[in-house]
Amino acid sequence: METTDLHGHLLPYDYHADRPLPTAGLSRTASLIAAARAEAPNTLLFDNGDVLQGSALADHLAASGAAARHPIIAAMNLLGYDAATVGNHDFNHGLPYLRRVLSEAAFPVVCANLLAADGAQAGQPLFPPYVLLDRVLTDGAGHRAPIRIGVIGLLPPQTLIWDHAHLAGRAITRDITETAAACLPGLRAAGADLVIALAHTGIGAPDHQPGQEDAALPLARLRGIDVLLLGHRHRVFPGPDFPPGEGVDPQRGTLYGKPAVMAGFAGSHLGLIDLVLDRRDGRWQIAAAQPEARPIFRRGAEHCIRPTVADAPGVLALAAPAHAAALADIRRPVGRCAVTLHSYFAPLAPAPGVSLVAEVQRAHVARLLARGPLAGLPVLAATAPFRCGGRSGSEAFTDIPAGSVLRRHLADLSPFPNTIQALRLTGAELADWLERAAGLFARITPGQPDQPLILRDFPIYNFDMISDASFAIDLSQPARFGPAGELAEPGAHRIRDLRVLGRPLDPLAEVIIATNSYRAAGGGQFAGTGPDRIVADAGLGIEAALIAHFAATDCVTTPAQPGWRFCPMPGTSVLFDTGPGARDHLHDVAGLNLSPLALGLTAEGFLRYRLTL
Repeated sequence: METTDLHGHLLPYDYHADRPLPTAGLSRTASLIAAARAEAPNTLLFDNGDVLQGSALADHLAASGAAARHPIIAAMNLLGYDAATVGNHDFNHGLPYLRRVLSEAAFPVVCANLLAADGAQAGQPLFPPYVLLDRVLTDGAGHRAPIRIGVIGLLPPQTLIWDHAHLAGRAITRDITETAAACLPGLRAAGADLVIALAHTGIGAPDHQPGQEDAALPLARLRGIDVLLLGHRHRVFPGPDFPPGEGVDPQRGTLYGKPAVMAGFAGSHLGLIDLVLDRRDGRWQIAAAQPEARPIFRRGAEHCIRPTVADAPGVLALAAPAHAAALADIRRPVGRCAVTLHSYFAPLAPAPGVSLVAEVQRAHVARLLARGPLAGLPVLAATAPFRCGGRSGSEAFTDIPAGSVLRRHLADLSPFPNTIQALRLTGAELADWLERAAGLFARITPGQPDQPLILRDFPIYNFDMISDASFAIDLSQPARFGPAGELAEPGAHRIRDLRVLGRPLDPLAEVIIATNSYRAAGGGQFAGTGPDRIVADAGLGIEAALIAHFAATDCVTTPAQPGWRFCPMPGTSVLFDTGPGARDHLHDVAGLNLSPLALGLTAEGFLRYRLTL
């Protein structure tokens, strides 16, 4: 059994919206775990990382520095996890915090491709690379036999970039597939009958590429790995999230014939692989396997989401004190805002909440540089929406009413513990930054109606827009950059007529970009990023900057932004899905030629609009 990407969702609660969330919660997944254990005499339970960051409950625990036992780890101890690995977001609050919290775990935590960078342990894994679990199996006739199971942990090597502020000088990462290949002989030599890859990685290209983020397929091709437990991408496998392809069978739940599972996120699913084992020639072998991802909810009539299991009382009891503290924290007022901050149309026009974060970042960096050698350069800001539907669902949109602004609203606008940093870019690099962001959009064929506008697998947090910049996007062009930020079409240019502060931008001109620490360090592979390009960093968190901004202003407004437009394409229309709440905010995009389709809501609960280009 597998849980993955819990992101602090101990309970079925949406702290951004301050309401129950039936698609999440380890307290509900725990009931599926109990039911699965009742089905078979031999079970193992693993967690695949990204457990300690991502909800107000988890972030409050990290910020408070409380020395009491961590309720998420306590719940995992209660549920009897056999082993776990770490994901990239588990480092968001720093390595010392992670070590302290994991010291409470009653189960081993393994990771093979994260190594110490300095000290006496330099070059050695920061966590045990793998663990050998000795268990006794009981067969259908009641006979008992020993088995040794090897479990290796792996995380994306990009973790070192994404959490550069916490890991630089402390850790280095290695390639997932190469690390696993190097460890497998040792696992087998130690007597492992079966090897489980507990891999915080997604399903990507089938051929190995150095530093691959989504390495499940090359991993599956390694001789010596028997089972793959996956995560990172917040998707579900087996199932319709993945089309059939080379090595991928989404019906049988196999990668190159090996059983694999990916269990969604936030406790939405329990990943389960039923293995039938035979002992042949003195070793255990997999005779049959049945992977599945069991959900904790179902979609009913009129897009109503209903839970299919109850909460586990023991988990509820462990969570109660932290939940109460988190609720008190998120309900604290921080100021007032004159406008509604929403993200319903963020891919089409500047979103008020994104513009607010951009202005706070820009103003902070401008103050930092005001008396230095860079004072004469224009200061712009790069920001992206974080809650904007997609695979997170039709309810996952920012919608903060005008009036009182609470602490939970700030976490909605900036959900990660990033700081404000600044980069020095050329005009050409800024244009490529926008080209990278414009990869959100599908290539549109002129003259064709009702083509999907958004590529669903493009992470919305990579849709960076630049304050005080105006430009057109030519959707007839292919994306210049590929999904991982690689230069895919060198001759393609979607960005047209780029202007900054109303004037055409010279490719050789220089500008300052205020952004978050994740992006500045190279997260998302944008032009001009990387630790060596950072020119300002005062260590101020974005949420702290927002709190200070609200405290200094009686009633905050958001600055008007010139934004972007799509190049005209006569006889062409595209389809755009957004949240049902968008109906109340159509006046914010009155300049767009939008019309709602008569189909109403999609099967997933999104409101569908037609945009005439």
